[in-house]
Amino acid sequence: MPEVLLVVGIITAIFVGYNIGGSTTGPAFGPAVGANVITKVMAAGLMSIFFFFGAYTIGPQVVDTLGTDLVADTSVFTLRTNAAVLFFIGGALFVGNYAGVPASTSMTAVGAIAALGFATGELNMDVLGEIVVWWVVAPITGFWVAGVVGRYFYPRINAWVAIEGSQDGQPMVTVDRSGVAPRLRFGADATRREITGALTVVAIGCLMGFASGTSNIANAIAPIYGTGDVDMTTLILIGSAAVAVGCFTIARRTLDTLGSDITNLPLTAAIVVAVISSGIVVTLSWIGIPASFVIIATMSIVGLGWGRATRTTTLSGVRSGEQTPVSVGALTADEEGEQSPEIGEEEPEDIPQASDLFDPSTTARVILMQNVVPALSTVGAYLTFRFIPIFGF
Repeated sequence: MPEVLLVVGIITAIFVGYNIGGSTTGPAFGPAVGANVITKVMAAGLMSIFFFFGAYTIGPQVVDTLGTDLVADTSVFTLRTNAAVLFFIGGALFVGNYAGVPASTSMTAVGAIAALGFATGELNMDVLGEIVVWWVVAPITGFWVAGVVGRYFYPRINAWVAIEGSQDGQPMVTVDRSGVAPRLRFGADATRREITGALTVVAIGCLMGFASGTSNIANAIAPIYGTGDVDMTTLILIGSAAVAVGCFTIARRTLDTLGSDITNLPLTAAIVVAVISSGIVVTLSWIGIPASFVIIATMSIVGLGWGRATRTTTLSGVRSGEQTPVSVGALTADEEGEQSPEIGEEEPEDIPQASDLFDPSTTARVILMQNVVPALSTVGAYLTFRFIPIFGF
């Protein structure tokens, strides 16, 4: 019977890893895919590789936090409870992935494990409180940093960089497999500066994939690791393989949502979003906090879109109730060194609505599901462990 339960637990962990791959690929490579820099297949491959690197190097620190610190008495991690915890994590994430919304794997996993601890009276409130505080602070930080960049610095950055994604609908970076060894190929009309920008945004996506591995591998394997029945390395290999499958399959939906549906991201904006969100996630991972990777990246995208959409409104205009539309001219620069207009001084030609830069309905759907998914995991796990007698609590 214990062997059967262990197999069931590992299968459930694989299911969780599969959904982690689906939910985290979008924030990491959605900007690059949305800007037509790389294809979804290339994004999935890079995400799989760098997720494993992060999981293998820094990931064990976060595994220890969830597998040994969050619950005071690890004896509650039995094979039976592990299967149930992982079931609720994977099931809730699947709901988000099916809806095309990349929900937070950290919030979903911590919610289920905390529910087990609360139902058994073994929850470490100090550890949970520290995690929750960072969950609140990190997305707010990402939103406001990105918002400030979008309002005050984005046109200047874009004037310096002056790069855009592929305009013909074809990816800027592809892999040529015709020779003995595969090699990168770039669009025929791509300039050196555009190639540099494309490689930069892909490299930062790889960094985000690495950061995701450091934080999110624990969400799939921590409950099983807490039992001591399987060693860390084996679990990391199993979890990373499952994540890779999710990257190549269900992640296509979240790549669409994060890459183009929320806000229109040219390549410069994609780089800004990636730098801000990856910096926050890596910092949290180093201190052992299971970072809410998806929330941070999503709120950075939302913050940048909001900041860009407010560039035509001055502070004095806000105080006087002045309504000013959004100017595309304030958001792009076609030539290196082109001077960006001051806030409130953009020309009125070709002015779209703010929703052309920032989609409120899609954003509302994303934020709603990113709260619903962790709630499903937490509430479902608590009710199960509290009222179903087969778990013996």
